Amino acid sequence: MAVDGSTQQAGKRWTDDGEVREERTLKDRAENTTRRVPAPPALVRALRSHVERFGPGPDGHLFVTRAGRFGRPLPAAYCKPVHPNTVTRTWAKARAKVLTADQIAKRHAARPYDLRHAGITFQLNAGVPATQVAEWAGNSVKMVMEVYAGCIDGQTSTALKRLMLATDEDEAGPAAKN
Repeated sequence: MAVDGSTQQAGKRWTDDGEVREERTLKDRAENTTRRVPAPPALVRALRSHVERFGPGPDGHLFVTRAGRFGRPLPAAYCKPVHPNTVTRTWAKARAKVLTADQIAKRHAARPYDLRHAGITFQLNAGVPATQVAEWAGNSVKMVMEVYAGCIDGQTSTALKRLMLATDEDEAGPAAKN
């Protein structure tokens, strides 16, 4: 999947034009640059299905309001990205359905943005090299390691096995490798 920017809900005081939302390009990249991000096949199917059913909104946004007051359809020119309040309410309902009371109390996946953190942590725990994780996340390796290295868990036995294999191969000599 290719990403080329985002719509931020910054608030009128924090945008250049006084609008609530602001379109931003990828951080620290030239305009019209894209970044490749891995997506599981099920997500790709769901997104393709959404685009087939609804089409993209103005400016290529996938998730926009398509109905106004009383459910009346809006002309495309008036469709805007889904309001953050709607996302927050929907997210809270989804969390209540799939998380335990303990997980909710501990604030697991408290915001949709937390999925980014979960994804990065998942990739590191799966053994994906930090350089690749950083590229997909659009961060530096330094940032990934500073923020997420403490989340890496469960790799001790795998790392020890790799070290033992490397040591055994070295002690056995080149003939044992063939």
